[in-house]
Amino acid sequence: MISRNFKNVLVVSFGFLSLFTAYGGLQSLQSSLNAEEGMGVISLSVIYGSIIVSSMFLPHILIKNLGCKWTIVASMCCYITYSIGNFYPGWATLIPTSAILGLGGSPLWSAKCTYLTISGNLQADKENKKNEDLINMYFGIFFFIFQSSAVWGNLMSSLIFGQDTEKADIPEEQLKYCGAALCQENFIQGANATRPAQHLVNTLLGCYIGVGVLAVILVAVLLDNIDRDSAREFRGNRTPFCGTFLATFKLLRDKRLVMLIPLTMYSGFEQSFLSGEYTKNYVTCALGIHFVGYSMICFGAANSLSSFVFGRLARYTGRIALFCLAAAINLGCIIALLLWKPHPDQLPVFFVFPALWGVADAVWQTQTNALYGVLFPDHKEAAFANYRMWESLGFVIAFAYSTFICLSIKLYILLAMLILTMITYLMVEYHHHKNPMSSKSFNLDIKTTKSESGTSEKEKDGFKEAYIVKQTEM
Repeated sequence: MISRNFKNVLVVSFGFLSLFTAYGGLQSLQSSLNAEEGMGVISLSVIYGSIIVSSMFLPHILIKNLGCKWTIVASMCCYITYSIGNFYPGWATLIPTSAILGLGGSPLWSAKCTYLTISGNLQADKENKKNEDLINMYFGIFFFIFQSSAVWGNLMSSLIFGQDTEKADIPEEQLKYCGAALCQENFIQGANATRPAQHLVNTLLGCYIGVGVLAVILVAVLLDNIDRDSAREFRGNRTPFCGTFLATFKLLRDKRLVMLIPLTMYSGFEQSFLSGEYTKNYVTCALGIHFVGYSMICFGAANSLSSFVFGRLARYTGRIALFCLAAAINLGCIIALLLWKPHPDQLPVFFVFPALWGVADAVWQTQTNALYGVLFPDHKEAAFANYRMWESLGFVIAFAYSTFICLSIKLYILLAMLILTMITYLMVEYHHHKNPMSSKSFNLDIKTTKSESGTSEKEKDGFKEAYIVKQTEM
């Protein structure tokens, strides 16, 4: 029989799977579906710009007042509005709904990360295991389930758009403008980027809204409110707003967090490149928009399986080996993309790149999230808010220059960020090796208190849980 904490991890994971089946599929299509005046890419910039703003104050306030569960529920509702806005795409609909989604984005991910970290700590104490191992495993399970959303969301778009009868052949003279060979400004907008029939778009959006609503219901009904008492206590003893507002920025006094900024921003750069640049300048340009979903399915499948494997493998190999593997994969892909001239005759190659990118992204996601939980156990909300803020800044910068500079320059920027990321990350690991953070004293405090209290086993478990949850308020 599975434990209560493991059950909660599954509920969170499948809730995110359902929600991001909609959002992930829609994000992959934005640069091609709403290409007019760069509206789709700009809407994505607004999303991540809003996430930066919300990261500054909303996660700490919402999680402390509502608890992780209801913060997740409220934030999920913000995501559904974006699908609704795409029914009638325009500046007046996409931009406001993008802002709403962004405001809910940081609290959603911060609450999820905090919830998984608390669950990992609780289960580690019950099983007398190392906290870091349980947290790694829980994040691995989460991303194994969550990352498969790219498969289902893009499969939906591919099957629905595949019914379009107005597909056109791509002229040979246009193919020379695909990839990084020539500057993007020379790209000729042709039949390959033609928007699918509106009734097919509406069908897809209706499906996306449906799975988004399912996610809200799943979490609201089945997820345990494990930090309810902590939230109630916080509401009864409110701290000054200024202190709560500045919680995210106060953590920047920790030099380890500052050194993690390039790694966190790179996560935004590499994800935005695949969903914004690769799908448009390689897949849509050479094959057509109806192939975008199939290429992203390869990314999602590889990402999901790799997340599960790396989450368990980390305890044997350590983080450093996995991060080096991801860096090597991304380095090879970047160099290859600079040299490759995409052509429809090379069909399998279009799916190899997303698959390799998915393997690397699995490391960036699982291990970076787990690293934040391990390095900042007493400041989870502020740490994960910083994670979301700096990752979103990477997204914003990448999407902001998307329509202004050549694809080859974007690849060189990505390469430079990768090099900087590995340098600063290894500095963090070196610092952590020289100054390890042990949980022995933490567990000892619990055991000492238990032995002196003489309470029943049920009361002991309740006390341990309350004690661990209390650490998130420090």
